Amino acid sequence: MDTLLTDTPLAGGLDFSVSDNERMVGQMAKDFAERYIRPHVMEWDEAQTFPIPLFKQLGELGMMGVMVPEQYGGSGFGYNEYVTVIVEIARVCGSIGLSVAAHNSLCTGHIMAFANDEQKQRWLPKLATAEWIGAWGLTEANTGSDALGMATTAVLDGDEYVVNGSKNWITHGKSGNVAVVMVRTGEKGSSKGISALVIEKGTPGFTHGKKENKLGMRASETTELIFDNCRVPKANLLGVEGEGFKQAMKVLDGGRISIAALSLGIAKGAFDAAVAYAKERKQFGQPIANFQGIAFKLADMATEIEAAELLIMQAADLKNRHQPVTKQSAMAKYYASEVAVRTATEAVQIFGGYGYTKDFPVEKFYRDAKLCTIGEGTSEIQKIVISREVLRD
Repeated sequence: MDTLLTDTPLAGGLDFSVSDNERMVGQMAKDFAERYIRPHVMEWDEAQTFPIPLFKQLGELGMMGVMVPEQYGGSGFGYNEYVTVIVEIARVCGSIGLSVAAHNSLCTGHIMAFANDEQKQRWLPKLATAEWIGAWGLTEANTGSDALGMATTAVLDGDEYVVNGSKNWITHGKSGNVAVVMVRTGEKGSSKGISALVIEKGTPGFTHGKKENKLGMRASETTELIFDNCRVPKANLLGVEGEGFKQAMKVLDGGRISIAALSLGIAKGAFDAAVAYAKERKQFGQPIANFQGIAFKLADMATEIEAAELLIMQAADLKNRHQPVTKQSAMAKYYASEVAVRTATEAVQIFGGYGYTKDFPVEKFYRDAKLCTIGEGTSEIQKIVISREVLRD
């Protein structure tokens, strides 16, 4: 299913029509992925190449600032168009889809939601056009899900914060031109003890650490960020001091829709490949798609993909209407990511021995999919979020 919600409220019934903007953006993203990404997928994966020129091209087409208002150089679209872009790109390459998602929803999204106008004018035009690549830093080596235990500190000294510490698992940590970084400005363990700072590349004391050698998503750069007496202007504080954790949780609500869309794209890509192969591969004188064992796998995959898409559509609709989305985004992220893993696993099974080789596309979908159940909150964290919301009702 390739349709996404328009702005019709869910309470009034679902509207499965596709807007002209969604259709246009989806076709543009699909055409771009086929022409500029697919020919290089395995080359970039093998070499762990982060193709910066490609993202500049995406920026020229408006796909690096999908939801940024036009006044700041963005495309001015909503979550439906954004989800469509991520799905179509991830359908070809999860790595590129991940980087587009992280740039749009985390770094750019955080600034868009919580910066003042002067800050927006300063950073959003460069991010929306991909003149600058954005990063976002919350996780540390010893504080993954337990973000309140972060050790990176920022101490105010006159008109500057002095930042010390490190972040890890940071998308675009090496190549990013600017990063939104959560730092501890108060008591450790306090939700009011964290603030968000925008730190530009080239700031003295701000460097990157090792680049991670990953199972999948290998063309999406992941590194450490290191801060050694890094002095950041107080003017780079987003919102007010002590609101960084609250901001980050709201950003992650939207980020979970991004990972859900990424998961959906990977699942669709693996499914497309499995269907095509099942129709072409012959055993015992007929296509393997004719055998119930294969056909039923495809039926299960198709059903779960559509169910995941419906959850994503619901979350995107709520986000567009500025409604609470914590439960729905967590549900969409949890379910879609698990569906991506199951779909990719079954796709490899359908391909048999060929599915285990790099000459066919499904082994990469298989490797890429697993990240979706971990990044921006593990499946277990999503269950905690969902259960809290359910019990609060």
